[in-house]
Amino acid sequence: MTLRQRAGAFHGPTTAQRLRRAANLLNGSTLAGLAVALAARTRISRGPRGLIIAAGYRWRLPFAHAYTLGNVVLCRSTAAELLSRPVLLGHEERHSTQYAWCLGLPFIPLYLAAAGWSVLRTGNPGTGNIFERRAGLAAGGYPLTAGRRR
Repeated sequence: MTLRQRAGAFHGPTTAQRLRRAANLLNGSTLAGLAVALAARTRISRGPRGLIIAAGYRWRLPFAHAYTLGNVVLCRSTAAELLSRPVLLGHEERHSTQYAWCLGLPFIPLYLAAAGWSVLRTGNPGTGNIFERRAGLAAGGYPLTAGRRR
C-alpha cells in the first residue's frame, strides 16, 4: 500500500461510493458476496472506497484472479497483494458499480449472457463482453482484440 493509498483511506468513501455500498447491501449482492467469502473460508478485511476484500479464495470457479459479488472483491492472493494492484482493484470496483446499476444479483445472468455472446463472437469471454469492456479490458487482464471474428 502506498502512502497515497493510506492517506486516501482516512478520508473514507465518497458520496457515490457510499450510495453504491448501500445499494449493494439493499439488493443483496454484498450479502451474497459475504456468504461466498465465509463459505470459501477467505480472510475478510475492509478495503478502500467502500469495498470489502475477501483474500485467499481457493475454489476452482471462477478461474479469475479476482472477481466481485456486490461490494465484495474475492481474490486468490492476499489483501496486500490486491491492494498493490490498483488497476485490477479499480476494474473490480467498476464491477461493483455494475451490480448496483443492475439491481444486484440480476447482474450475474446478464454477465454470463454477455460472456457467452463474447465467446461466440471473439473466442474469449471478456473481449466482447459489455460489462468487461466498461470495467476496462486491459485492467481485468483480457485481450483487447478478438481471437476470431464473424
